[in-house]
Amino acid sequence: MLSRAARPALQRVAAASIRPAQSNNYATLREIEGRLKSIKNIEKITNTMKIVASTKLARAQRAMSESRTYGQTSNTVFDKAETKPQEGGKTLIIASSSDKGLCGGIHSQITKAVRRKLLETPDADLVILGEKCKAQLGRSSAKNIVMNFANVGKDIPTFAEAQTIADQIFQLEKDYDNIEIIYNNFKSAISYEPGSAYAFSEEAIKNSANFTAFEIEDEQLANLREYALANTIFWALSEGHACEISARRNAMDNASKNAGDMINRFQILFNRTRQAVITGELVEIITGAAASEDS
Repeated sequence: MLSRAARPALQRVAAASIRPAQSNNYATLREIEGRLKSIKNIEKITNTMKIVASTKLARAQRAMSESRTYGQTSNTVFDKAETKPQEGGKTLIIASSSDKGLCGGIHSQITKAVRRKLLETPDADLVILGEKCKAQLGRSSAKNIVMNFANVGKDIPTFAEAQTIADQIFQLEKDYDNIEIIYNNFKSAISYEPGSAYAFSEEAIKNSANFTAFEIEDEQLANLREYALANTIFWALSEGHACEISARRNAMDNASKNAGDMINRFQILFNRTRQAVITGELVEIITGAAASEDS
């Protein structure tokens, strides 16, 4: 048993040993409070981006429906003519993406689809629409890239933009036997998967089984081919744009929900830590008062 005279000294030592832990608790409270503030700011940003994407999605879907109508109508000619890609020959793959991120893995799945195609045709050339796929494919297939386009997908695609891309492709010094466009195919607001569409060469159109039924003159084949390529690119860009906006809305919705969950966890942690600090202060006050009474 300690004597009455020794107790005040022991209590002062115990109180002094509590102070560093208390200051650590104060530092922890400031850190938690700062983290809470930053997460709340992030939640505001993601909620705003979700609202903006939701507003743009309706316009993007209307544009996609219109371009899909034109694209399917144009392809009806080749379907009824039974036009098929030529076997062998030089192949061009067009990867349709955009310059913007924060939209899940839609650019990555285009990259994976292109890489699968390159395993089948390693000597195929690549034309990339958008900086995202260029950055991904540039690391593994830089030697295949012959042309790329930036500033794609900033707004709803237009046919004039697609026609400009098609003109630049036709200015290449190579005559491609097969042109395949790989793009994101819009299934629903939460489902999209890589799709492909073909732009046929003049030789493939001439060799179609039912080509003579359309009575198209040979002089018009070049114009038909250019129009079909521009129309298919327009369709691919519009589908990809709608997929990107929808994926961004879903990504920002998930980010907002995750931020809300983190806020709840950190708020509970903050309350518990503050309760522990208050309890520690009360213990110190009571201990000090008891020490004063004993002295």
